[in-house]
Amino acid sequence: MTQPKEYTPDAPTRDQIDATTGVQVLEFGTNWCGICAAAQPVITQALSKQQELTHLKIEDGPGRPLGRSFKVKLWPTLVFLVDGQEVARVVRPTDVKAIEDALLRLEAD
Repeated sequence: MTQPKEYTPDAPTRDQIDATTGVQVLEFGTNWCGICAAAQPVITQALSKQQELTHLKIEDGPGRPLGRSFKVKLWPTLVFLVDGQEVARVVRPTDVKAIEDALLRLEAD
């Protein structure tokens, strides 16, 4: 899996996300967010070995419908999905273990 470097404003719709198959992580944040930047080493380390996972970095904020549909309130928020359904969430990760625990939930489903 290739890690996206920046958050993109080009987000899929919620209907598109709900219709996906497989394992996916949506990471909501912004490129100018200091907390998001500080979390990147932890996120990269935890996700770097996940070959079967799609990782999307979605720019979030007021008026951004995808983040609102997932009720994202703090950045970064990682939403872990299996076949379009949320199975885990990590908000403002500060250590690899929190993300690894969420990844285990993906495997359980």
